[in-house]
Amino acid sequence: QVQLVESGGGLVQAGGSLRLSCAASGRTFSSSAMGWFRQAPGKEREFVAAITWSGSNTYYLDSVKGRFTISRDNAKNTVYMQMNSLKPEDTAVYYCAVQVVGGPIRVKSAYDYWGQGTQVTVSS
Repeated sequence: QVQLVESGGGLVQAGGSLRLSCAASGRTFSSSAMGWFRQAPGKEREFVAAITWSGSNTYYLDSVKGRFTISRDNAKNTVYMQMNSLKPEDTAVYYCAVQVVGGPIRVKSAYDYWGQGTQVTVSS
């Protein structure tokens, strides 16, 4: 069994920054990608960013490129997402997820375990 616990969400003004963390426990993955998704009220859950196990490859939603940075510390089984220049449209619940088998890195069905989510609210 795997547990993913997100933290770091909150309320911030437009232009501000937040850093999300996701700690994995219960199992380690030797070659798993980890990702962040978000879901705004009334909308589908969408891909935001992902990183391969080695950290050598990262992937982003176009609208967050240049503002968000995903990283990971494998020794701590933790993935981070630094979010700068936040906009009101970034408001959502942010979820961390991990792949076990692998698959398309931007597709939510390719992820096997999910955290409970952390709320990010950006005020204008």
